[in-house]
Amino acid sequence: MDAQGHGRADDFDPADQWVFDPNTGSYELRLNPAEDSADITPEDRPAPRSRSRRRAEPEPEPPPTPSRGRRRAAGKPEKPTGPTSRRKPKPKKSKAKKALYWTSGTLAFILVGGSVAAYLVYQHLNNNIKKVDVGENNAAVSDGPMNILVIGTDKRDGKGNEGYGDAGSVGHADTTLLFHVSADRTNATALSIPRDMITDVPQCTTRKDGTKKTIDGEDGVRFNTSLGQEGRDPSCTWATVEKITGLEINHFLMADFNAVKTLSSAVGGVEVCLGKDIDDPKSHLKLSKGRHTIEGEQALAFVRTRHSVGFESDLDRIKLQQQFLSSMMRKMKSSGTLTSPSKMWDLANSATKALTVDTGIGTVNKLKDLALNLSKVDLKNVTFVTVPVVDNTDGATVKLDEAKAEPLFAMVRQDVSLTEVKKKEKADKAKEAAKLKGPKADPANVRVKVLNGSGKMGAAQETVDWMQNTEGMLRSSNGGNASANLKKTTLEYAPNQADQARRLADSMGLPGSALKEGTKDAAPMAEMTLTLGADFKGAGTPITAPAKAPKDIQRVEADDKSVCAK
Repeated sequence: MDAQGHGRADDFDPADQWVFDPNTGSYELRLNPAEDSADITPEDRPAPRSRSRRRAEPEPEPPPTPSRGRRRAAGKPEKPTGPTSRRKPKPKKSKAKKALYWTSGTLAFILVGGSVAAYLVYQHLNNNIKKVDVGENNAAVSDGPMNILVIGTDKRDGKGNEGYGDAGSVGHADTTLLFHVSADRTNATALSIPRDMITDVPQCTTRKDGTKKTIDGEDGVRFNTSLGQEGRDPSCTWATVEKITGLEINHFLMADFNAVKTLSSAVGGVEVCLGKDIDDPKSHLKLSKGRHTIEGEQALAFVRTRHSVGFESDLDRIKLQQQFLSSMMRKMKSSGTLTSPSKMWDLANSATKALTVDTGIGTVNKLKDLALNLSKVDLKNVTFVTVPVVDNTDGATVKLDEAKAEPLFAMVRQDVSLTEVKKKEKADKAKEAAKLKGPKADPANVRVKVLNGSGKMGAAQETVDWMQNTEGMLRSSNGGNASANLKKTTLEYAPNQADQARRLADSMGLPGSALKEGTKDAAPMAEMTLTLGADFKGAGTPITAPAKAPKDIQRVEADDKSVCAK
């Protein structure tokens, strides 16, 4: 990838994308005409316009044919005599507003930070983007929460990258974040996964040039081998992250060293803070204590260094990366970036050149749609957190700290914000909490039929066995499979069964929102109906996510400007 070019290929002028439509009397933005041409009829196509004009004029009628007895004066063609339009185009947009249309989608975490990075969608930007078929073709935007896998590789390709990474490496998952955006788009959590974490890489299937290849899984290997090793591509990292977190991924974006260099320069540099002097001969970073604005090679050195900070581990390097990304997101939101067409152009061009994505977001238009959808998240509600790990016995790797990681993953799966954003009105919360308050029936008096809508084989019988053998709910029964799978577990009950519902909710850790009270009392021996959903993780495992994050996890708030590496 050419890190030096600014992408002004074919002499494009961004202003020429605005075309005056005589039928409506206003200017229209022609987005990606080549890509959308299949859906446009000939009569719908706009007439070509001259680059030298800023306002469209009605096409003049051809001049009348001169009579035989008259000659036109040399060099003085006759003026057209056709009627002229009295319709005037609307006033031009302000520079600040026009800048909103001069941008394009970038990496997932930057998409949220740069909420206006959405509209610069020229066809040649589409050609910059590389795509990988991961066996999923998800819509660019969907209802509900979204999970974007962001992968930074250590591949040496690209000008000036010969001294980085491992010689001959095909590129491993050197930096990996799972960017979770809540269903209501009020908050986001970025989970940093340590590259040296020992985990199981599941079997995966690659699809290159239409040819499928199944790659065997491996147990007890470094996470970063989920990419590159044994021919694995991003679909294998995708499968590995889903296995670790229990979250379903919607899209992935992958970039190499050049992404950090070109994007940091495109925004005019990123401010970082150091609590002490750093001179790392391996990453080539040499900075004094204090705040600095870095870009290009220096920015890459900053996110790669680890031998001069903390305990010189990959976990300390993750802290630097989180500080850098948070600062870049803030820079993307700054007025100096948003109102500069040249910066917007450089950013869009650099981002699309740096990206490899899944086919579901394989065009600039689709990236734009994703950007607009995710841009609703406020930076103050974006949290970077490192997946909890503990040191391994070999001293060189780490392993998942399940006691802290599972509650954290449960919070993300259920959209519980790490910034404690209130997603519901207080009245609604009080109403849900009230369902759980009151007398609870004796376990022996709980009558419930369990249906399996979780998609997990045997879940209903597993739950019934647990209820009877562990909880003493002997009047529970297996109702078989539900008519359809559900995302969330529900408990339906009658008003006169409320005490039984509270007992069952207490035992299973059901949230108040799972309780669905009917309007009529049930017969004395009637059963409640418990339908297990996709949030069911196993009998005895509480379905309700923790209200707060586990203590002592490493985290950085995206809008915290006081973070300083030590």
